[in-house]
Amino acid sequence: MGNDKTNMFVAIALSLAVLLGWNYFVAAPMNERQKQAAAQNQAAQAPGSAPVATPSPQEGGPSAPAAGTIPGAAQAPAPREEAVARSARLRIDTPALFGSVALKGGRIDDVLLKNYHETVSDESPRIVLLSPAGSQNPYYAEFGWVSSDAGKLPNADTVWKADAEVLSPGKPVTLSWDNGEGLTFKRILAVDDKFMFTVRDEVDNTGSKAVTLYPYSLVSRWGKPQTQGYYVLHEGLIGALGADGLQEYTYDKIGKEPSFGGPNTRGKSWDGVTGGFVGITDKYWAAAVIPDQDKPFNGAFTERSEGAAKVYQTSVRGEAVTVAPGTSSSATQRLFAGAKEVNQINGYQKDLGIKQFDLMIDWGWFWFLTKPMFKALDFFFHLLGNFGVAILLVTLILKIFFLPIANRSYVSMAKMKAVQPEMTSIRERYKDDKMKQQQAMMELYKKEKINPVAGCWPVLIQIPVFFALYKVLFITIEMRHAPFFGWIQDLAAPDPTSLLNLFGLLPFAAPDFIHLGVWPLIMGVTMFIQMKMNPAPPDPVQAQIFTFMPIIFTFMLGSFPAGLVIYWAWNNTLSVLQQYVIMRRNGVKVELWDNLKGTFSKKPPEKGAAAKG
Repeated sequence: MGNDKTNMFVAIALSLAVLLGWNYFVAAPMNERQKQAAAQNQAAQAPGSAPVATPSPQEGGPSAPAAGTIPGAAQAPAPREEAVARSARLRIDTPALFGSVALKGGRIDDVLLKNYHETVSDESPRIVLLSPAGSQNPYYAEFGWVSSDAGKLPNADTVWKADAEVLSPGKPVTLSWDNGEGLTFKRILAVDDKFMFTVRDEVDNTGSKAVTLYPYSLVSRWGKPQTQGYYVLHEGLIGALGADGLQEYTYDKIGKEPSFGGPNTRGKSWDGVTGGFVGITDKYWAAAVIPDQDKPFNGAFTERSEGAAKVYQTSVRGEAVTVAPGTSSSATQRLFAGAKEVNQINGYQKDLGIKQFDLMIDWGWFWFLTKPMFKALDFFFHLLGNFGVAILLVTLILKIFFLPIANRSYVSMAKMKAVQPEMTSIRERYKDDKMKQQQAMMELYKKEKINPVAGCWPVLIQIPVFFALYKVLFITIEMRHAPFFGWIQDLAAPDPTSLLNLFGLLPFAAPDFIHLGVWPLIMGVTMFIQMKMNPAPPDPVQAQIFTFMPIIFTFMLGSFPAGLVIYWAWNNTLSVLQQYVIMRRNGVKVELWDNLKGTFSKKPPEKGAAAKG
């Protein structure tokens, strides 16, 4: 087999290795984890399951990051609406959010996203982000003070008084509570038109002695949620903690940390850091508390057991605030609760000075590829109004950008085809001496100015682009439910059609493990045509590998996001056109039609076989 075939075979083998590794280490574990998580989630929510306790902040030494405890008898989990109705509430109403703040406890524990639904249909339920204690899946944010010498402090049983009924952008609301011992607490809540709450806690000391208080904030999630299970996506506890930088703990990993402040609690803490945030992230949504960026704080990630439930918590505790008699002090913190929209996250980092807040989105180790890829797609989306068209245009621009490299590659391949007779002659002449055969080949390459590895570049260049686009399609919420044309209503999901039920004509659902939609088939055809642009390898085994390679890729990419499959099909099409033009310009015969005819026509028997007959 000629060196041009070898180069192409190596390049395709590399691509196949990437995809096979991706499928083995990502897709298969994901399916298994989703099944296990679904079973656990169903068991946790089943009627009559283990009771869910109502948590409250710990009134103790300031060294503790305000972990929750059980204040009294456990309550059986109630439907979310019932749990919300158990407390008087301050209503939240913004262009992006609606929900409420519990006046009993002062927690932000009822948040739904107005502009995001569970499916592509606007009639489907909106995304529920936060839910109150006592519901089936408590998930909330809490703010307050801890101290060892201040007497009664606000806790989960404190009933606050609000000076308004609705919290909306530009209309902050003040909550107040008097502990009856000389301290009056106020909490001024504000919210913007997207996903950021500002919480300013004030304390007035009308007593006779000074008190020392520590502000805290936390995000608490009860029960292990169902996760995607992908290695390329972090879901769980997350934070950026000053010089320690990004910290990520999955729900399983945090439970393996050493004991933390008690026999049923495990975790990790960071002391005296400045700048950053801590929170809990899902694939598209997150809740995170953000301390004062200019003052040192302690941060902690914990997992604890409350009966049969696991409680996952991220918390921060600020530096000490001393309030002398007749004076007041305050502490300002923030809560992000919403969708991880890229531009909004970046805007918060820039406008509010939240250090490393962009790390809330899991760009991965190859952020230098994924971030520019998203920016390009987002730019053309706002210009054209369709992410699918943006993918096509960005692919075309990348083709133009890499045109010099690809041209040299295809020119070298064309030259190798032109000297194919000489290469065949060399093989025949030195068929028993591989060393001389190789030396003669290298002399021929040098004479004709041929780069024998040039054929690898078109495919090798495609691999990082493939990865960057996959990552962008997978992690960014902008791609979620982004339509293309026709039946593709979600570029981040697989092509919903299936060959097995004739693309919906037969009345049954095709199994997931054999998913061949229209676009994967188009991709397979374009890949087949691209491979047929070159002469068939003389080795029958290698020829069979080349023939079945498009089929293998078609099945493998069948369950990949539709946007990625569209990119691959479009890239193949552009590569075929580019190779065709370059081969014609170099006077090399394009063997596409001959190869296609040879593939689908019955080959005549060999002369030896005919003589025997």
